[in-house]
Amino acid sequence: MLLKLQQIIVKPGHQMLLKDISWQQLENILEEMGDKRAARISYSNGWLEIMVPLPEHEKDKELIGDLVKILLEKLQIDFEPFGSSTLKNERMRQAVEPDTSFYIQNHAAVIGKNRIDLNIDPPPDLAIEVDITSRTRFNNYEILGVPELWRYTKQGLEIFVLQDGKYIQSQSSPNFFNIPIIELVNEYVQQCLTSGRSQAMRNFRKWIENNL
Repeated sequence: MLLKLQQIIVKPGHQMLLKDISWQQLENILEEMGDKRAARISYSNGWLEIMVPLPEHEKDKELIGDLVKILLEKLQIDFEPFGSSTLKNERMRQAVEPDTSFYIQNHAAVIGKNRIDLNIDPPPDLAIEVDITSRTRFNNYEILGVPELWRYTKQGLEIFVLQDGKYIQSQSSPNFFNIPIIELVNEYVQQCLTSGRSQAMRNFRKWIENNL
């Protein structure tokens, strides 16, 4: 007897791994799961992982995404935010859903689009993953050609830049040259926890006005 997807329950903070999943099965699963869901997927050559983040994961994701938006807007840099949109390429047999993502240099290519197809669209210029319970799948992002990947863990922010098809760790962000992104993200995420989001965001805007 075949199980239906709605019969399977994955608790927050846990993952489920499925093997021998065809591309069509992946498409069917994504359609059945819908867009408004907490679960994230990662797919590579027939292996499908379904992850459900913890509430603190979602909070950190929103905070870091907001910091990026404020910085881009203050710098008057055009961008298109794509959140956790599924990044997939059937030819490469890869799909992944970042916690949040941004088109910056390539923003014009995706204006007006609601879905991304990496068979024809460029990958986002920046993808962000919050790793509280799960390990970021670097291979997906490397194969799909995402130029910059941020990983936020309990130890703080790490930046990875794609060079010759592999990620190398960097102390700076190509999208925010000469800006101490690691220190800023770490400081203001912590401020959100101690002073509250509103005060931390006001402090961040004030730092930008005083320093940029």
